[in-house]
Amino acid sequence: QLQLVESGGGLVQPGGSLRLSCAPSGGTLDYYAIGWFRQAPGKEREGVSCISSSDETIYYANYVKGRFTISRDNAKKTVYLQMNSLKPEDTAVYYCNAYLNKATGYWGQGTQVTVSS
Repeated sequence: QLQLVESGGGLVQPGGSLRLSCAPSGGTLDYYAIGWFRQAPGKEREGVSCISSSDETIYYANYVKGRFTISRDNAKKTVYLQMNSLKPEDTAVYYCNAYLNKATGYWGQGTQVTVSS
């Protein structure tokens, strides 16, 4: 059982930046595709970005393209989501997901991101 721990959330002003981290509590993220999702109050969870297990394929949702960057540090066994030019509509709980196959996937507990002046 892989356990994921997200960190790096917080309160930031519009236009500011945050870097989220997703790390395993024991185990490794090798062989897993990693996705970042978010869920705002009263809304469904939506995809933000993902990176393939080989790091060759990266996807961004249109609403974060050009502002967010996903990356993987294999030495630190961590996947990052660098979020720049944050907007109030980016406010949500952000979750990372580790996907191996249809039968194997894990979620973290989430980290709150609040963008407000």
